[in-house]
Amino acid sequence: MATFTDLDKTESFKALVALKKASGSFDFRYALTAERVKAYRIPMAEGLTYSFAAKAVSDETLALLQKLADEQQAVQKYKMLLDGEVMNTGEKRLVLHQLLRACGSPLGKAVVHEGRNIGDFYAAELDRFCAFADRVHAEKRFDSVVQIGIGGSDLGPRALYLALENWADKSGERRMKASFISNVDPDDGAQVLSKLDLARTVFVLVSKSGTTQETLANELFVKAKLRAAGLNPAEHIVAVTSETSPLAHNPAYLDSFYFDDFIGGRYSSSSAVGGVVLSLAYGPKTFRDFLSGAHAADASALKTDIRKNASLMDALIGVYERNVLGFPYTAVLPYSQALSRFPAHLQQLDMESNGKHVNRDGSRLFYSTGPVIFGEPGTNGQHSFFQLLHQGSDIVPLQFVGFAESQRKDDVEVDGSSSQTKLKANLAAQIVAFAKGKEDENPNKNFLGGRPSSLIYGKGLTPSSLGALLAHFENKVMFQGFLWNINSFDQEGVQLGKVLAKKVLEGETGDPALDEYAKMLEI
Repeated sequence: MATFTDLDKTESFKALVALKKASGSFDFRYALTAERVKAYRIPMAEGLTYSFAAKAVSDETLALLQKLADEQQAVQKYKMLLDGEVMNTGEKRLVLHQLLRACGSPLGKAVVHEGRNIGDFYAAELDRFCAFADRVHAEKRFDSVVQIGIGGSDLGPRALYLALENWADKSGERRMKASFISNVDPDDGAQVLSKLDLARTVFVLVSKSGTTQETLANELFVKAKLRAAGLNPAEHIVAVTSETSPLAHNPAYLDSFYFDDFIGGRYSSSSAVGGVVLSLAYGPKTFRDFLSGAHAADASALKTDIRKNASLMDALIGVYERNVLGFPYTAVLPYSQALSRFPAHLQQLDMESNGKHVNRDGSRLFYSTGPVIFGEPGTNGQHSFFQLLHQGSDIVPLQFVGFAESQRKDDVEVDGSSSQTKLKANLAAQIVAFAKGKEDENPNKNFLGGRPSSLIYGKGLTPSSLGALLAHFENKVMFQGFLWNINSFDQEGVQLGKVLAKKVLEGETGDPALDEYAKMLEI
């Protein structure tokens, strides 16, 4: 049986702190050699590789990080999660997003809850919405799909859709154009709908509870537009929800697809939340390939040797940077336009999961947990916030992602090299520039270096490699939660604002300051 211990009570963490005090930070600026770059890498699923050569970790550091992973029983706790134990202690729920992509090959034991085999339930829903997508494509009634949702019902699916858009167009897998409505600001919905033929559009309404205020407001907005166009909303909207929500088994929808309370919103892209819109846009096979890649990454995360487990190594180095080196931020920098919204999804995944100040038992923690996550695709970011990253007073760890090939392979050669080659050259240059810096007599041109970074790279971004990439980060966040001894699977911090907003709308806040802000905004 695993034991759950706060990070600062573990012997291995105390040893890491003592090593830092005795020896200082490992100066990788001078250690970053070709040999280190070759050695400090870990194969990942679907042809991806994780490189940590430009991280401030020595072999002595890595040995202690291995001890920390073992002492905190990180992989054993992952196995407990896979086997269906209650790992969401705040809500007393199972955590089963890995089971969604098991594709008939579960990593743990069969998970049975209240007499239902959950894996069979997930597989049946996958088959149902894939069959629905096939019917829509065969009937040719719709040529566009719009997802209505917010938070995990929008960020992940939107990021994945955009990530595969060029791939689908190049490979001929495009079936329908997809759009997304998330913000309750009516300008969001109006702008999306203004570009569509409503008669040829199917809408995917996503809310697990069936009570999400912004999503239901946008549903009513869409229904009003459909009726104004002489269309029956019940023939244009499908629901993705839980079986206990008001949206379930409702004749007001064309069809309904289900997931359950064991799937957190930010982990729900592998469910019908992401599956319906991606299957409609790119075909069911594409979505199944995505699930296969995620499943392969989930399997690789079971290795106890951290030099063979990329997500666990990534998690450990992140904890070391946060709690020993004292770095409060992490930048995610994909050198791929396809991943333009991936950092936004990772913001929610990481910050909503590990932005906690109490442990699994509700006791106050006296060490830092999740970092602030931000990012932008390269090379755009180079012309934006890289100035601070290079020469600012704070050191910000960096996570680069890059690929050897573009998705469309539609390129032009200028000044002796293609655009994709220039992109890769910039990626390689930035890693070394951040690490090694540059001495200059002019202080404004002096770069201290010592900015740590990791790199995930592969040949190209495909459905299966995208699945592996997403699962890598999901599992990294999970492992960090185990190391910090926090519950990475609830999100109470998002609830307070919702409660107060409801009181504002009802006109009974009981808070004079809140009332005054409401008057200021003409509510």
